[in-house]
Amino acid sequence: MSRTSTAAGRLRHRLAATGVRTNRWVVLVVLCTSLLLVALDSTILYVALPSVTEELRPTSVELLWIGDAYPLICASLLILFGTLGDRVGRRRILLLGYALFGAASALAVFADSAQVLILARALLGIGGAMIMPATLSILRDVFPDRNERAVAIGVWTAVAAIGAATGPVLGGFLVEHFWWGSVFLINIPLMAVMLPLCRILVRESKGRADGPWDLFGALLAALGVLGVVYGIKELGIDRDLLDAGAVLPFVAGLALLVLFVRRQRRREHPLIDMRLFSRAAFSTSVGCIVIAMLALVGLELIAVQYLQLVLEMSPLETGLRMLPLTFAAMVAGVIGSAMLRRFGPRAMVSCGFALTACAVLLLCLMGEQDRPMLLGAGFILLGFGFQSTLFGAYESMLTEAPADDSGGAAAIGETSYQLGAGMGIALLGSVMNAAYAPGLTHVSGVSGTASGAAGHSLGEAYQIAARLGGGAGDALRDAARAAFVHGLHVTLIVSAVLLLLGAVAALRLPRRMECDAPPADDPEEAAPRRSSRTESSVA
Repeated sequence: MSRTSTAAGRLRHRLAATGVRTNRWVVLVVLCTSLLLVALDSTILYVALPSVTEELRPTSVELLWIGDAYPLICASLLILFGTLGDRVGRRRILLLGYALFGAASALAVFADSAQVLILARALLGIGGAMIMPATLSILRDVFPDRNERAVAIGVWTAVAAIGAATGPVLGGFLVEHFWWGSVFLINIPLMAVMLPLCRILVRESKGRADGPWDLFGALLAALGVLGVVYGIKELGIDRDLLDAGAVLPFVAGLALLVLFVRRQRRREHPLIDMRLFSRAAFSTSVGCIVIAMLALVGLELIAVQYLQLVLEMSPLETGLRMLPLTFAAMVAGVIGSAMLRRFGPRAMVSCGFALTACAVLLLCLMGEQDRPMLLGAGFILLGFGFQSTLFGAYESMLTEAPADDSGGAAAIGETSYQLGAGMGIALLGSVMNAAYAPGLTHVSGVSGTASGAAGHSLGEAYQIAARLGGGAGDALRDAARAAFVHGLHVTLIVSAVLLLLGAVAALRLPRRMECDAPPADDPEEAAPRRSSRTESSVA
C-alpha cells in the first residue's frame, strides 16, 4: 500500500472516530461543490460564444456542436455511469469523473481550434455524466434517515439550480474582464482540491453486485438517449417537423430505448429494474421532472432573449436581473425538507406547479418597456415554485427506489431532467416562432423576402432592419419587437397550461412523507445496511 493511501486511511479513521453525523454534512459540502461546477458548465459558455466565434472562427455547424456537445454527451451517458457506479463503486466513478472533468477543462482553456474545443466539451460531458448521478446516489447512501436525506437533497437541488442560473452571470463577468478560456479555467483548481477531499472523506459504497453488468444494454440506453435528445434539439432549430435530419435520429433513438426496456425486462439481473415504473410515486416523480423542465427551460431561454434584445441589456445585466430567481430557488431548497414534512409530497409538488404557473401568468404583463418590480416578483415566485416542485419530485423518486439501485434511479432522474429540457426548448421554441413570424408579414416599406427572413428570429430582424435603414428599418424593428412580445405572451400561456397539467399529475404522489425508524445512534457500529457494502479502500 502506498504512503498516500496509508495517510488517507488514517485520516478517514480519525474522522470516523469524531462522529459520522458531523462528517456526513461535510460530505454533502464536497459533493455539492462538485455538482456546482457541473451545473455551471452547462450554461457558462453561452455568453462566451461570441468571443469564441471571433477567435476560433468556427463554421455554423461547429458552433452548434461547441454548445451542444456537452449536454448531448452528458445526457446520453447518465444511465451507463449511474448503473456502473452501483456495480464497481460510486466513489470510484466520482473520482474518475473529477479527474476527467479537470483534464477536459485544461484542454478547453488552451483550445486553438473549434475541433479541439468540441472534443474538450465532449470530454466534459463524459465527466459530468460520471459526477451527477454519483453525487445523488452517494447522498442516498450517506443519509439513510429520510428526514436528513430530505435536507441533503434540498441543498443538492438548490446548488444545481444556483449553478445553472449563475453560469451566465459568472461567464459574462469573466469574458468582460479576461478571455473566453477563463470560463473553463476556474474548474481546474477546484477539481484539484475535490479529488483528494473526496478520496479522504467519502466512503466507497456499492449497490447490487449479483450477475454481470449489462454493457450492451448500457450502450443501447446511451445511443437511444443520444438519438432522442439530438432529434429533439434539431426540431427546435428552425426545422420542419418532418425534416429527416431531426425525425430519423429521434425515431432511431426511440427504437433503441424500446429495445433497452425489453432487454431489461427479460434479464435476470437488469441494469434498471423496470418494475420501478409500476410504482405510482416513482413514475409520477419522473413525469413531474419532465413536465417541469419542459415548461420552463425553453421559456428561460426566451426570457433571456427578451431581456437582451427587447430591453437591450448586456449579458451581465441579464444575469443579474435573473438573480432573484436564483435566490428564491436557494430558499426553497433550504426550507424544502421542512415543507415536505409539513405538507407531504403530493401537496408540495402540486402546489409548486400551481405557484409556478401563477408566476408565469404574472409575467404575461411584461411589455416592450422595462418593469423591474414586475420581473423581480415574477422571478421570485418562479424560482420558489419551480425549485419546490423539483425538490419534492427528486426526493420522492430517490426514496421510492431501493438503496441498491440508487445509482440507476439517480441516472433516470437526471436523464428525465435532460429530456424535459430538450423537449421544452423544441416545443416552446416552436410555439414562439409560430406566434412571432405572422406579425412581420405586412410591414410598411419592407419586401416579402425581407419580412420572411426577419420572421426567423428577433436578432435576424434587427440585422435586416439595420441594413434597410430609414423609415422601413425603424418600422421593421418596431414590428419585430411587438411580435416578439406577443409571441412571448403566447408561450407563457402554453407554459402555464403545461404546469397546471403537472399539478394535476402530482396528485398521484403520496399524501404524507413516510419515514422509517431513525438509524442507530452510532451508524458505524450498527448492522451493515444492505445499501452500504463499504470498502476500507479502493484501487
